[in-house]
Amino acid sequence: MKYCSLCGATVSSKIPQGDNVMRYVCDACDTVHYQNPKIVAGCIVTWQDRILLCRRAIEPRYGLWTIPAGFMELGETANAAAARETLEEACAVVEIDELFALYNIPHVSQVYIIFKAHLNAPEYSPGEESLETELFSVDEIPWEELAFPVVSAALERFVEIRDETPHRPFVDDIIR
Repeated sequence: MKYCSLCGATVSSKIPQGDNVMRYVCDACDTVHYQNPKIVAGCIVTWQDRILLCRRAIEPRYGLWTIPAGFMELGETANAAAARETLEEACAVVEIDELFALYNIPHVSQVYIIFKAHLNAPEYSPGEESLETELFSVDEIPWEELAFPVVSAALERFVEIRDETPHRPFVDDIIR
């Protein structure tokens, strides 16, 4: 960051009074510019015993498979963001069943919130950010072609505990 988004003056990196973390602070108006992790919301979507995956049509990881997920918007709840991302990426309307997991990914300053969700009918198609969408049985999941470590971890955990009811959400870290 070079300039203050409030007044346009230059900013300096320093620890503001009463804080203990380096922040960008405006040299003119003293506005502290906080930088916080991005929240990603997504779904592991099922139809009967199959899992819906999307092949990415965008970078990063173009051409690889992922669960429908993306950045939350301001004024949006996590479950609404997960359902919206599923609609955008897979043209699929889902019902959110429950919170599945929260993953901390500190090296990219992201927090993933993943829900279990289901389709009421096998109606889906690629959205603008997907090359294709497909329902996979557990045995068909393209494990070697998954886009991100968090997707692999979530799907592995899902497969491991898929028959447990009720499911207790868990928290995990993805460390480089």
